[in-house]
Amino acid sequence: MGKNPFSFRRPSIRRRRSKPTPASPSSPPPHIVAASSSSPPPPSTGNLIGGGGGKGKKKAGGARLWMRFDTNGVSELVEYERSAIIKRAWIPARDFRILGPLFSQSSTILARERAMVVNLEFIKAIVTAEEILILDPLQQEVLPFVDQLRLQLPRRSAYKTRGAVAGDVNDSETHVSTGGQWLPAPDAMEDLQGELPFEFQVLEIALEVVCSFLDKTVAELERDAYPALDELARNVSTKNLEHVRSLKSNLTRLLARVQKVRDEIEHLLDDNEDMANLYLTRKWIQNQQSEALSGAAASNSITAVLPRLGSNRSGSMVSSRNLYGNDVEDLEMLLEAYFIQLDGTRNKILSVREYIDDTEDYVNIQLDNQRNELIQLQLVLTIASFAIAIETAVAGWCGVNIPFTWNNKHGVYGIFVGGTTAVSVLIFLLILGYARWKKLLGS
Repeated sequence: MGKNPFSFRRPSIRRRRSKPTPASPSSPPPHIVAASSSSPPPPSTGNLIGGGGGKGKKKAGGARLWMRFDTNGVSELVEYERSAIIKRAWIPARDFRILGPLFSQSSTILARERAMVVNLEFIKAIVTAEEILILDPLQQEVLPFVDQLRLQLPRRSAYKTRGAVAGDVNDSETHVSTGGQWLPAPDAMEDLQGELPFEFQVLEIALEVVCSFLDKTVAELERDAYPALDELARNVSTKNLEHVRSLKSNLTRLLARVQKVRDEIEHLLDDNEDMANLYLTRKWIQNQQSEALSGAAASNSITAVLPRLGSNRSGSMVSSRNLYGNDVEDLEMLLEAYFIQLDGTRNKILSVREYIDDTEDYVNIQLDNQRNELIQLQLVLTIASFAIAIETAVAGWCGVNIPFTWNNKHGVYGIFVGGTTAVSVLIFLLILGYARWKKLLGS
């Protein structure tokens, strides 16, 4: 009887866990369906709906708050589990360690097959060619990044939409046929050359927010550091020393954070293959072309006409070589700009640290000088004590009960005391002069 309750409970648990799986694709949440109507659905929308439909039962099992932005700047707050994010973005489960609390202030940019994992300071996001998922978007540090996405993405999307409408008017002039494939004409591509893909727009905004935050932090540190260091140079006290020590600790931590972001960008700039893997839009277009060509070959069509990529994709094509080659010039220029900015921020921190080191050297010189003065005073007092000890020894020798013939002479006491004092002073001056001659004492 003791085993019967457990034997009946286990099958019931398995039935509850397996129940949402088949029913989730047919009953998606209303807010996800509304958001997907404003932008083309990603390849794994069914998996996303499955992860979002079961959030009511699995919220306590690991669901976290995310904010989703599409290419048009439409945002929504959703709760996804790890499995839903993995199926949606096609990323390995180990990448979630990078977005965890252990890497809270690390900087990592990873390229995956269909997504880019971004962990820059407080910004933790997963970027695809069609959307961005931001982890913990309601944190105080992440709010500026969310505001910039809401401000810039709709504006850039409107620019791309106007370009797409202009391309539709002159459709016969902006596309030429080359070997059975319809490609954008050079004149049309020149208008789209300056527009970055969606993933690079998001990466640019993230780098801009992080660099601005670091610059602001360095500026605040400079405003606090220089007056404190000047005050320490004027007055060496325990309070001032503690203040400078705290500033130096904050400076060291800030330098490490800036160095991490700078090293990650430098790592990407040194490897063209990693930068090429970050072109998610290029890979998305190539996949669309491969599917279109395979479909045309299966239907025995004479000319394989590529499908229109839509208004959201027409503005993301940077140039013809970017679509079909491995050119990384646009991303390289983007990363170099922020690398130079971070390098300037790093130089500011190093200049503050050099000023702190100079102030410490100055304070140490002052303390050494005071220490030397104390040693010199101690030496002078030692010489004076030696001279007085000689006079005391003579006076003690003469004060014993030994009969002398000149003890009864009138006024001999004053002559004796004056003579021994003069001899002691002379000994003091001789030793003092010898010490100065040997440069043991200052002038």
